Amino acid sequence: MADRSAPSCHLRLEWVYGYRGHQCRNNLYYTAAKEIVYFVAGVGVVYSPREHRQKFYLGHQDDIISLALHPERVLVATGQVGKEPYICVWDSYTVQTVSVLKDVHTHGIACLAFDLDGQRLVSVGLDSKNTVCVWDWRKGKLLSMAPGHTDRIFDISWDLYQPNKLVSCGVKHIKFWSLCGNSLTPKRGVFGKTGDLQTILCLACARDEVTYSGALNGDIYVWKGINLVRTIQGAHAAGIFSMNACEEGFATGGRDGCVRLWDLNFKPITVIDLRETDQGYKGKEEFVLWALAVHPTKPLAMTGSDDRSVRIWSLIDHALIARCNMEEPIRCAAVSTDGIHLALGMKDGSFTVLRVRDMTEVVHIKDRKEAIHELKYSPDGNFLAVGSNDSSVDIYGVVQRYKKVGECIGSLSFITHMDWSSDSKYLQTNDGNGRRLFYRMPGGKEVTNKEELKGIQWASWTCVSGLEVNGIWPKYSDINDINSVDANFIGQVMVTADDYGIVKLFRYPCLRKGAKFKKYLGHSAHVTNVRWSHDHQWVVSIGGADHSVFQWKFVPDRKLKDNLHIAPQESLVDSNSDESDSDQSDVPELDSEIEQETQITYRRQVYKEDLPQLKEQCKEKRKSAASKRRERAPGNSIRLHFVHGYRGYDCRSNLFYTQTGEIVYHVAAVGVVYNRQQNTQRFYLGHDDDILCLAIHPLKDYVATGQVGRDSSIHIWDTETIKPLSVLKGYHQYGVCAVDFSADGKRLASVGIDDNHTIVLWDWKKGEKLSAVRGSKDKIFVVKINPYMPDKLITVGIKHMKFWRRAGGGLIGRKGCIGALGRTDTMMCAVYGWTEEMAFSGTSTGDVCIWRDVFLIKTVKAHDGPVFSMHALEKGFVTGGKDGVVALWDDTFERCLKTYAIKRAALAPGSKGLLLEDNPSIRAISLGHGHILVGTKNGEILEVDKSGPITLLVQGHMEGEVWGLATHPHLPICATVSDDKTLRIWDLSPSHCMLAVRKLKKGGRCCCFSPDGKALAVGLNDGSFLIVNADTLEDLVSFQHRKDVISEIRFSPGAGKYLAVASCDNFVDIYNVMSSKRVGICKGASSYITHMDWDIRGKLLQVNTGAKEQLFFEAPRGKKQTIPSLEVEKIGWASWTSVLGSCCEGIWPIIGEVTDVTASCLTSDSKVLATGDDFGFVKLFRYPAKGKFGKFKRYVAHSTHVTNVRWTYDDSLLVTVGGADTSLMLWTYEMEGHRDSRQCDSEESDLDSEEDGGYDSDVTRENEINYTIKALSTNIRPMFGIKPHLQQKEPTLDERPPVSRALPQPEKLQTNNVGKKKRPIEDLILELVFGYRGKDCRNNVHYLNDGADVIYHTASVGILYNVATGSQSFYQEHNDDILCLTVNQHPKFTNIVATGQVGDSADMSATAPSIHVWDAMNKQTLSVLRCYHSKGVCSVSFSATGKLLLSVGLDPEHTITIWKWQEGAKIASRAGHNQRIFVAEFRPDSDTQFVSVGVKHVRFWTLAGRALLSKKGLLSSIEDARMQTMLSVAFGANNLTFTGTISGDVCVWKDHVLIRIVAKAHNGPVFTMYTTLRDGLIVTGGKERPSKEGGAVKLWDQELKRCRAFRLETGQMTDCVRSVCRGKGKILVGTRNAEIIEVGEKNAACNILINGHMDGPIWGLATHPSRDFFLSAAEDGTVRLWDIAEKKMLNKVSLGHAARTVCYSPEGDMVAIGMKNGEFIILLVTSLKIWGKKRDRRSAIQDIRFSPDSRYLAVGSSENAVDFYDLTLGPTLNRISYCKDIPSFVIQMDFSADSFYLQVSTGSYKRQVYEVPSGKQLVDQAVIDRITWATWTSVLGDEVIGIWSRHAEKADVNCACVSHSGINLVTGDDFGMVKLFDFPCPEKFAKHKRFLGHSAHLTNIRFTSGDRYVVSAGGDDCSLFVWKCVHMPH
Repeated sequence: MADRSAPSCHLRLEWVYGYRGHQCRNNLYYTAAKEIVYFVAGVGVVYSPREHRQKFYLGHQDDIISLALHPERVLVATGQVGKEPYICVWDSYTVQTVSVLKDVHTHGIACLAFDLDGQRLVSVGLDSKNTVCVWDWRKGKLLSMAPGHTDRIFDISWDLYQPNKLVSCGVKHIKFWSLCGNSLTPKRGVFGKTGDLQTILCLACARDEVTYSGALNGDIYVWKGINLVRTIQGAHAAGIFSMNACEEGFATGGRDGCVRLWDLNFKPITVIDLRETDQGYKGKEEFVLWALAVHPTKPLAMTGSDDRSVRIWSLIDHALIARCNMEEPIRCAAVSTDGIHLALGMKDGSFTVLRVRDMTEVVHIKDRKEAIHELKYSPDGNFLAVGSNDSSVDIYGVVQRYKKVGECIGSLSFITHMDWSSDSKYLQTNDGNGRRLFYRMPGGKEVTNKEELKGIQWASWTCVSGLEVNGIWPKYSDINDINSVDANFIGQVMVTADDYGIVKLFRYPCLRKGAKFKKYLGHSAHVTNVRWSHDHQWVVSIGGADHSVFQWKFVPDRKLKDNLHIAPQESLVDSNSDESDSDQSDVPELDSEIEQETQITYRRQVYKEDLPQLKEQCKEKRKSAASKRRERAPGNSIRLHFVHGYRGYDCRSNLFYTQTGEIVYHVAAVGVVYNRQQNTQRFYLGHDDDILCLAIHPLKDYVATGQVGRDSSIHIWDTETIKPLSVLKGYHQYGVCAVDFSADGKRLASVGIDDNHTIVLWDWKKGEKLSAVRGSKDKIFVVKINPYMPDKLITVGIKHMKFWRRAGGGLIGRKGCIGALGRTDTMMCAVYGWTEEMAFSGTSTGDVCIWRDVFLIKTVKAHDGPVFSMHALEKGFVTGGKDGVVALWDDTFERCLKTYAIKRAALAPGSKGLLLEDNPSIRAISLGHGHILVGTKNGEILEVDKSGPITLLVQGHMEGEVWGLATHPHLPICATVSDDKTLRIWDLSPSHCMLAVRKLKKGGRCCCFSPDGKALAVGLNDGSFLIVNADTLEDLVSFQHRKDVISEIRFSPGAGKYLAVASCDNFVDIYNVMSSKRVGICKGASSYITHMDWDIRGKLLQVNTGAKEQLFFEAPRGKKQTIPSLEVEKIGWASWTSVLGSCCEGIWPIIGEVTDVTASCLTSDSKVLATGDDFGFVKLFRYPAKGKFGKFKRYVAHSTHVTNVRWTYDDSLLVTVGGADTSLMLWTYEMEGHRDSRQCDSEESDLDSEEDGGYDSDVTRENEINYTIKALSTNIRPMFGIKPHLQQKEPTLDERPPVSRALPQPEKLQTNNVGKKKRPIEDLILELVFGYRGKDCRNNVHYLNDGADVIYHTASVGILYNVATGSQSFYQEHNDDILCLTVNQHPKFTNIVATGQVGDSADMSATAPSIHVWDAMNKQTLSVLRCYHSKGVCSVSFSATGKLLLSVGLDPEHTITIWKWQEGAKIASRAGHNQRIFVAEFRPDSDTQFVSVGVKHVRFWTLAGRALLSKKGLLSSIEDARMQTMLSVAFGANNLTFTGTISGDVCVWKDHVLIRIVAKAHNGPVFTMYTTLRDGLIVTGGKERPSKEGGAVKLWDQELKRCRAFRLETGQMTDCVRSVCRGKGKILVGTRNAEIIEVGEKNAACNILINGHMDGPIWGLATHPSRDFFLSAAEDGTVRLWDIAEKKMLNKVSLGHAARTVCYSPEGDMVAIGMKNGEFIILLVTSLKIWGKKRDRRSAIQDIRFSPDSRYLAVGSSENAVDFYDLTLGPTLNRISYCKDIPSFVIQMDFSADSFYLQVSTGSYKRQVYEVPSGKQLVDQAVIDRITWATWTSVLGDEVIGIWSRHAEKADVNCACVSHSGINLVTGDDFGMVKLFDFPCPEKFAKHKRFLGHSAHLTNIRFTSGDRYVVSAGGDDCSLFVWKCVHMPH
């Protein structure tokens, strides 16, 4: 009986009673077929009311909580809860998955909605940010995501009348979203005065931007745009949960139980009240459902719940047939044996008995305090046993009207389960402690006698403990999570219900723990009870929390003939009758080879990807090292020449013919293309760790290889050019073990070696992941894409055969159906056959399985031992196995046509080596060119001719590490010895073959030739060593004196008299070779010996140990010597393989803690030291490598450890062995002179040089500037005190008299020069901007439309300037400062501009940095790209086709990202450099090559698929070239690149190698370069003093050889050019001084187009009293006069000091200027002559004012003072008086209209009024309130309290100005906003309009005369904005 296999019968879900209404809304829909779709627990249900039938969707593995119906009403999207929740889109007709969307949300998916045409799906997560995602659901692709809201979102909907708009609502908010590019941008709905801010529960969108929403209080809110326009009060009595829009109108459903119908204008039509209706479709609501009983004779089930209801369900009609409510929550139920009584156990300890017929009460008994958890009638119907939570069972007599007749009290815990014996004489119980007890009935005496218990037959079995049910518990667990069991004695099966929502089917009895089962998902969390129906036809299970009742049909053992017709239900998770982990107990033992392979670990302690971080951690060491002058890297280099080896021991099907008949395979980290005619190899060296798999494109020209790595990558490369086409990464951890191309070559499937063996399907050219899924817990060996249907694939592996199909972003798998033919064996290989249904797999037992669809049809015995490789041919198949046989088959596997055995006897004479054994295990087979290509486990590649002869082409060592390596003293041969127990001799001459091999009894770790080359010594791992004849490899002598591994063995030089043998037990033995005796022992090492070298005399031995000791011993006795390090260098060493000592201090890397240098070898001329280390790097150093961290060249080809390196006798080759990668690599040594063009395989050293080419203030400013976003800006003035809106008002003493008696309140403000009718201003429109951001941005001025227009930026606006008219238009969509700008040069995208802005953290919210792509002419936004560059985007560049956009971030990694900007898709992204990158630009002719330059940085990048590959610029070819800070880049033909440096030189690069330097192209830094596309000429701009011959702008020829200089006639001391652009005959120049200048190429004439202040802030601003002129004064020491009508600067006065404030006299004939140094100046406007100047103060003048009668001048300063000067006394300017008691510095001053008073605003948020000219403070509030002011610029005072916003904790309102009409007020604040208010505004937080554009900190703002314009001045942006006032119509 103890069969441990799973039962062969199964359960099928037949009906679900219930509907999830709690905590969910909008989840019930009609499909197109008029079926109802909804969900219960984890099941999607499609119910057909017509046929009363249900279909189930079982693709989820946890509760479904959201559902949306596609507009065509067939497809349904459902979202679930869970740690990694996903969304399934499925077909309601077939209930099959169409697409899976995953890997983005966490916690759960709260809402879903399809857009109008059903292409896109929006989802909202349950995470803390309530993330909103938009999907292209068919592709499974995320289009956009953004944080949704800080609180729950309840509903989201697409606006069905406007594209790309959505609305979401939830707790206290509603948001209106627009989707552009990859950005979702929200605008919050404004509740305003129309309605209360409250929680919105549901939405419906209507035409014309109208949105209807239902609120928590039962009102309906109607929105227009983002504003609330009206409310429909009391539409429902309580919250409105659901709204539905249709053609005729709307329907709403509320908490009050009513459905209301409304017409299109939301006029009510009717109300349907559901409170009275017959319960339609009823499940269980709130509370937990515990009680379940089945009727003993009828198909009825009874359930009882905590909601106090008891219900009876008909299992045949699938209907609720009775329901009644009890007084108490019900916990358990039982039906008497005759079916008449129903007993219910209650939560309060009572139980009630009802008549089943009419549900009337028989008795109600309460004997216990605690809940009754279980009750059962005895089989004879006489007794009822009642088990309660107070640990006892009471027995009641049924006939005696339920009188208590006994009680059982043996338990110490609550009773959980009970069963009666068949004769009703015994009762067994289970309690909460897991104890099982027996009682004699009816008295209740406990039975302990084992004998008495033996013969009991149980009437039912529902207990969870007991021998018969041991198997339901896992082997090693003692958790108590199985809630219920019920056994079906007849069918010998039982069902269990547990806390994980799983119903399981076991065999009964099942005695051994950990039995196999079948499992069924559907319930969410707890399944509380499960029972068989009376006739065992059904199983009924009930869910605790999901309140649902599931009815399962029991399907007994299926007969074989039906087998093929019942396909398994497919699913995402392995569920629904999935068998448990390993469905079989009697699986055959794994084949030893496979066993070995599954145990290989590919995990590394440290991956190469970790190197940059490790280096960062060693920063301190770097700093100290960098300061010392270090040896340069050697001039000579090596190049990989030939590799012996092929990885067969753990890889398969990794060997192919290419188009041209070459052979491609892999070993270590190298992809090898081998030409067998010429016996040469070419190498793909793009990988940096072991390659584990290889697949070839159907056209046989491209190859895909997958490697080991933390984030492992797959490279697709061309076998002809050996160039990477695409690199795929980001989804596989630890490594990629299988890849396969689709038949059309467009897709690639890959499998990882992570714990889940993730399967990914790629579009490899785009580098896009299409779908992914967890494959299997056990290793997967092969993945194959169906050649006929690229959406299907198969995977095979350990006990694994699965058929997958793609569904959106997921893959849905079905196990192969074996039926009764056997068990899932371990599959080793698979191919597809001649139709899409046929597949063939090879098993580990030598069979070939033939599959149709997912069913196994038959098996054929093919090999002895595993079938490792299969290949499909046109007319048949070829297989290869462990038995070393290649078999050819016909196309149905009926006949074996031919077999070839791989035997030594068949080897052809041209072979490149020797077979180690006959019949080696075959791992790869490929056919082509009339041959069969075979790869073996032993690392051999053979070519089998169809007629029989075999040629060996390539071979290497077998599995095991290779350590031993020796080169011959005078021949081009070497010897290797490995842990694979072989010693091999290799020919290093061009024939590249293995000359000899000998098997050893043990593996070896070292070998050495004698000086005459005749003998070869080999040290073995068991402590013995032998000396063999070097030609025949026959033994000469052997010894064993040691137990531990022999680690190094060396003949002394010259005659080879001595042999030193070092072992891992810390000794070196010295033998006399001639006498074959041990003559000495070297003691004194504290660790194992690693390296040994003799001196030339053969007397001294140098030894390295594992403890990093360097020791010296004297031969022959082995006496220890102490030699100072200086002497060591002087000694002539016969060889140098040591890694310690001062001569090679520099070979240890910075991260020496995590890696070892394992080997070294010195050339015979002692110039170059080659080393090998644990990272797989081979490095070359100059010798001696003194000083720490020497510079080197490094080469990657080995994977992890390079165990040994040796130069050949003539230094022509370096030979290296790679430890575990089993390979032997040959490198040619190339002298410095004859470098060919391919020279740059090496990488330069890790450390940058310190010298970066000098210092420049402008570069430093740009590098160190800290860009903050406006939202975080703090106040620009050092204000202190309490902000006005937080101050408490003191009540005035005399409250004003009643209005009737008083004089009318005077005007607050004198209103002059405005017509009779005052018209309020309703809007401001940006008209002009004077300013350009040149001081810290570059390459940001461009021509458009053949030079007719110029585009540039300042603050947060993009400006299009028309050169002819001077007019400007603006792009104002940025919400923060623009940092970079570029123009798309492709003719298809004319006038397309990209701008990048400052941002906050990269959280994809509205303040995240973003790039806008827009049309310069119509200012339409084409795309917004939110990016992960935190802080901001500092450079943008379009590709040659204009379709790609490159951006660089200001984040610490200076990330480089490439976008498809039209789709808003991020293609690739990578950390750029650890210091600032200034510019990155695409080559003008390329979409894949670009160059980035920055601080000590130039890199040449290639986009391959989704990966960015880069090379550092190589300086080595030019003497003493240093990596400087690079500032700019330009391009020439033939892959030339020019970079401008900080020192003024321009570097010229060919590919990535520096070939010349144009010295001093400019005197100062070369900030900008421009490549003209039409003629290739290059413009450079730099920082220079103007001189006769030089100029800051130069025009060069295409090679940067000749140039012409242009001077900019700006009158500056030095010109600093920040941007250049070249149009037709003109050069456009942007300067550091904020000028934009046009220079004619012919006449060199300069025309200044744009002026601006060069440094800010601009504090002073004054508008002319009568004309549209204004003055500005700034920190740059200039005062400028601007003409609004002419749109230009009229004049500029340089003062030599920073200016702070400026003012016109009332007539406009004089100007007063206040300076930062305390001086002030008065100029006459007509002549600009100084009328007078004075300096009475030491600190800055903050404001200066003429009195309205022109008599007085008031000067307010930082010294808390206002000085008065009488102008009628002439230009002597003697102070007549000053104001006292000013609490802080002055910020603004205003005169009264009669010139008698002055109001002063101060830095402590206090406003005070003084008399003029006495300077006395006026304190009488009543007087102050009656003053009429001439102007109002104060930000303080009750009249303007409303301008202070709630968000001004850290920031201030800096400036204000009341219009001349006296009815409007504009303000400027630290957030860079201009706001328009009504004046006065005494209410706090007054309503206003806001206008964006400035950067942070507005400093000043003024109305011009007649209120025609507003002028605002910027702090950070040094710009002046002119806004046109739009007045209200009359």
